[in-house]
Amino acid sequence: MKVKIVNKSAYETPKYATEYSAGMDLKANIEEPVTLGSLERSMVPTGLFIELPEGFEAQIRPRSGLAAKHGISITNSPGTIDADYRGEIKVLLVNLSTEPFVINPGERIAQMVIARFEKVQWQEVEALDESKRGDGGFGSTGRK
Repeated sequence: MKVKIVNKSAYETPKYATEYSAGMDLKANIEEPVTLGSLERSMVPTGLFIELPEGFEAQIRPRSGLAAKHGISITNSPGTIDADYRGEIKVLLVNLSTEPFVINPGERIAQMVIARFEKVQWQEVEALDESKRGDGGFGSTGRK
């Protein structure tokens, strides 16, 4: 699938790191380092603009290494880029650790996954079909 992209960043266009990668790394398109204190958040620009086909979205997800090693995540994870959005892709990073974290120019800060989605048409009814689980919520299926 071909997707139009405008890359106004100082870095190469995102690409898949391996043959079976689902996501592409996004880099911080900043001129100077940005320090995120504990529990602080920052909207980090990427310099990227995309035009997705109808029926697709771009999901912006945390990088597992930053999350595991430094407590860096995305507050609205996954962030959704709709097919009709034409603005710059920005990543809303949050520091969930107790230590400050420095984001350097060109640092890989998130990953982007392009995904197909379905539109639903609601069918309003008076009741739902019964299921084995019923209305059991969080933790209702037990722990194995």
